[in-house]
Amino acid sequence: MQHLIRPTFKQSATYFRQSYRFYAAVGDSIPSTNVFEGSPGNDVNLAKETGSGKSLLVGVPGAFSPGCTQKHIPGYLNNASEFKNKGIDNIFVLAVNDPFVTKAWGEGLSKNDNQIRFLADSTGDFTRGLDLLFDASKVFGNERSKRYALLVEDGKIKQTFIEPDNTSVDVSDATKVLSSL
Repeated sequence: MQHLIRPTFKQSATYFRQSYRFYAAVGDSIPSTNVFEGSPGNDVNLAKETGSGKSLLVGVPGAFSPGCTQKHIPGYLNNASEFKNKGIDNIFVLAVNDPFVTKAWGEGLSKNDNQIRFLADSTGDFTRGLDLLFDASKVFGNERSKRYALLVEDGKIKQTFIEPDNTSVDVSDATKVLSSL
């Protein structure tokens, strides 16, 4: 009877539009929701793309935003070969933006070296499937992805690097992720 009176922790956390625990967890499968690469006609299914081998999924609050553009993603670009040396087959950067924005952002950052793939989760459904959305409507006008990195091996999350405040570049910093592999 007590469960009828007191909401569960997950329910009470969502009342405040911020999560107090991270829902993407070690052992979880990658959602089979399509995202886009370059255009709305180019679907990418990350469950399939990460189904074998090791991959990194790097989530960012917004393409072209200062923290993402000046610090977070350049760290992954500058260390892409080191990640490969540690056995990472693919690095995917995801933003809750449209595919045209993520394409332009990726081209501007990576200078077309194609070591990292930039993907658009335009509806937020993929990120929602990982429970890594947060309410960013005051700045970005909608829900956005928490800043994170996930090590995925054979379609399952093996390690999580999720920023506790959603947007800082600390836990998910490329050098910290690299040193933990």
